Amino acid sequence: MTRDGGLQLFLDLTEAAIAAGAVTPEQRAVGETVFSAMRDRAGQASRPEPQQVPGCRLLPEIFRNISAEAPPIADVGAAVAALAPRLTWTRRKNADAAGPNFYDGHANATVVGAGGLEERGDVWIGLTLMAPNLTYPEHNHPPEEIYLSLTPGEWWNARMDWTTPGIGGLIYNPHGIRHTMRSGDKPFLAVWCLPVG
Repeated sequence: MTRDGGLQLFLDLTEAAIAAGAVTPEQRAVGETVFSAMRDRAGQASRPEPQQVPGCRLLPEIFRNISAEAPPIADVGAAVAALAPRLTWTRRKNADAAGPNFYDGHANATVVGAGGLEERGDVWIGLTLMAPNLTYPEHNHPPEEIYLSLTPGEWWNARMDWTTPGIGGLIYNPHGIRHTMRSGDKPFLAVWCLPVG
């Protein structure tokens, strides 16, 4: 099965950025697990219904900011910008409990996985954006994950204090750990990758 060219470009650039940004064995291992699965086989191509929520109003500013960065982050940002109109952007379930600023100031989109441009059950890759000065609700999930920071932001989990990885830096969250993230004074965008099968 042949993969969509725009999606393949995003995957190639994201893999290169994660390889360049990985500084711990865990970060490298998750990146290799996710992208070796993507190289081994393509999943089922999908055409999800494009959808945006109010938080998507931030995308033009986010993409302008990322375009000023050096490669490989500027390149990943351009690939995300090309895919963004094709994605189903949604709010987090129960987002209203976090207040109106969060409700209308964030969005998530799956790129690979259920509801994404490529359906598969072994890997999830997606995006989270937030308006300035927001904190994502604390949560956990069984799979471990890494985040690739495309803009300034901070992350916390139950084994580390608030950490700023820098643009192009990675954050690793072990299996099942409580974790969250927050934006600073500019809009936030990160790629997340989870090996789930």
